[in-house]
Amino acid sequence: MADQEKDQKTEQPTGKRLGEAMDRGQFARVPEMQMVFSLAAALAMVGFVGNLCVERVGEFWIGIFTKFPRMDVRPDTVVTLFGEIVLVVAPVILPVLFATGGAALLAGGLQSGFNLTPKALGFKWERLNLTAGYERIFSKQVFIHAGIELLKMIAIGMMLWVGARKLLLDPLFTAPVEVSYLGKFISQAATELFTRLLFAMSVVAAISYGYEKLKVSRDLMMTREEVKEEMRSSEMDSRVKGFRRRLARRLLQKQMLSAVPTADVIITNPTHYAVALKYERTKDRAPIVLAKGENRFAQRIKAIAEEHGVPTVENKPVARLLFAMGRVGENIPPELYQAVAEILALVYRTHRYYFHRLRSRRLELEA
Repeated sequence: MADQEKDQKTEQPTGKRLGEAMDRGQFARVPEMQMVFSLAAALAMVGFVGNLCVERVGEFWIGIFTKFPRMDVRPDTVVTLFGEIVLVVAPVILPVLFATGGAALLAGGLQSGFNLTPKALGFKWERLNLTAGYERIFSKQVFIHAGIELLKMIAIGMMLWVGARKLLLDPLFTAPVEVSYLGKFISQAATELFTRLLFAMSVVAAISYGYEKLKVSRDLMMTREEVKEEMRSSEMDSRVKGFRRRLARRLLQKQMLSAVPTADVIITNPTHYAVALKYERTKDRAPIVLAKGENRFAQRIKAIAEEHGVPTVENKPVARLLFAMGRVGENIPPELYQAVAEILALVYRTHRYYFHRLRSRRLELEA
């Protein structure tokens, strides 16, 4: 009994499991949703440009029927007529195509949460497994999807049949009407059929999406042991990441301390901040930050600087700005060029002997 309870998936999926499932493409998605959005976009676009399109199409066909008895049918006139038809039809069709394409992309994005799923596009060797393929073909899911497809066909067929019966009662099929009425009839018929089709597909899409959502939710459920194991794994990952960050920080501090003896000057706060700068006229475009630290680490920088005779200058605002804006191994910010140049000029005048030894020290390190 205890083993059975452990194997039961009673826990909701964790954020990590949901993220992995999203990467694999395992989320509720139904093609009917894209069809519903596309139909809605087409219907909205037809309603938006319908009247203008009806007038243009009606005027065009009135002109065609008026001059049809006098039309000289030749290859060149047929090509010209075809070009005129394209110019009339294109402004009607293109907005609908763009609207439906954008709506289909929007529907896909809403189902996936607008997340990329690269793993879902990759090739999976298990798909070549004949046994697994046989089980997929005759699985419960196949029959459920077949039932949904059958429901879709029945719903669409009924809506179209009811709509067609109503349209056949139009005076267009029983009495003479004006030619301009043809465009109006086509617009009304398309709008009515689209509306009925949209209603039917919305019902089917809602049922299909609800089922897929429930199925995915059940598939991603976890046992208590899986949740505990994932929590332990996440805790271990956080510890490993923390250890790596501490190790990287120690290595950086070690590199900074080893570079302090080659600095031109140490600018201090005096107790809270310390920043070591280096500037070689023939190599550096601007002074470079060799090391920086605050509190205890700043005291270590100052101690090593004192041990090797590196000049130290107290300048509180410059030290604060260098610590906040400067990056180790990079040039100082341009805003501090003038202030640092004045400090370096002072140091060069008052510590000439140190810079004579500094050249030798740098040559030794490079060698």
